[in-house]
Order: sequence, then C-alpha cells, then structure tokens
Amino acid sequence: MTALPIDLDAFNAAPVTREPFAYLMLPHFVKPDAIAAINADYPLVSHPGSFPLPTLKYGPAFAQFIAAIQGPEFTRAVEQKLGVDLKGRPTMVTARGVSAARDGQIHTDSRTKLITVLIYMNNAWEAKTGRLRLLRGPDDLEDVIAEVPPDEGTLLIFKNEPNAWHGFHAFEGPRRVIQLNWVTDMGVVKREQFRHRVSAFFKRLRGKKVQEQM
Repeated sequence: MTALPIDLDAFNAAPVTREPFAYLMLPHFVKPDAIAAINADYPLVSHPGSFPLPTLKYGPAFAQFIAAIQGPEFTRAVEQKLGVDLKGRPTMVTARGVSAARDGQIHTDSRTKLITVLIYMNNAWEAKTGRLRLLRGPDDLEDVIAEVPPDEGTLLIFKNEPNAWHGFHAFEGPRRVIQLNWVTDMGVVKREQFRHRVSAFFKRLRGKKVQEQM
C-alpha cells in the first residue's frame, strides 16, 4: 500500500474547538516529505478565483494527494472527528493559486456545503494580510476567534454552520489553497462545476485581453 501524503494520526489526535462552531486547525497535515512533489505538480492557476479540478491539469503527486483527501480513510476520520455521517455525500474540490484585492470578504459558505476543508500550500507566510480569520460575526474582521496562517501543509476544517463566519484582510498575489467540500448531493457538484467553468472562462478571457493591450 502506498503511504498517504497526509498525516491521519495527527488529524485524529488534534482537538476540535466546538464553540461558536466546530473547527480544527492542523499545521503539517500534509507530510513534509510530500510537499515538494505536490507543489511541483500543483495546477497552474494564474487568475484569481476557485477552479474545479476537472478544469485543471496537474501532475501525479498532486493527483495522489487529492485521492487521499477524498479517500475513505480521511472521510472516516472526518466523520469521527466532527460527529457527522457523510455516507452518500459527494465531494467537490477546487484549487486557487492567486488572491485578488476583492477576495477575503466576510461570509459563510453555501448551505449546500456540509463540511469545508481548506489546505494551504504556500511557503512560510510572512504577509500580515491573507490570513484567514474565523469570526464571531459578519461585520468585523477584528472580532477574531482564530487566525489561520496559509503556510505549507496547514489544514483548516469546519462544519458549515449558519454562524461559521470567516474572511481575511485583502491580499494580492500568489496564494495557493485547495478547498474540499462534502456537499448535500451530486446536483450541487454539477451546478458548482458549471458555474465555476463559466466564471473561469470569463476570467481567462479578461486576462487574455489585458495581455493583448500591454
């Protein structure tokens, strides 16, 4: 059996914070000896926004990593850790590579998303902005429960409760993050992938026009 590139033992041992909503933060969730290969095979995402994996090209180490986070071992660990039943719940994965000034506004995720997992794949993060903050409400980025540095291999997982507010101070530049969601049904996956494909098409089109004008 091929060794998993994720540290399930550390995930299983990590404590969950239950209030005001259930979340868990874990540095080094991606094993250090797997990071270089995963980053080398990371899809080229040169425009802001989330891109569904079916729209991207990537190498085998990244594919192995995605298979691990969607696999039965991690799914069982998430079920046990958060006390949820994910049987029959499909997954959806998107990747980001660039953050724009408009990103990071305070929000909660769509109610069709049951669990959100964010895995960051950046070098040691020195910028003061671009650090995701879990918040007590929708109005103040300084009303912080916890702050997540987007360092290489760091995981954040939370139950998508109505009060699971999060956001970050705007950052422009490279910012790699993989988002995995367990969602209510396959219709959500199809709708989201279609929406992202349309959005990605126009983002690429705008980028091409900008290059032509330079």
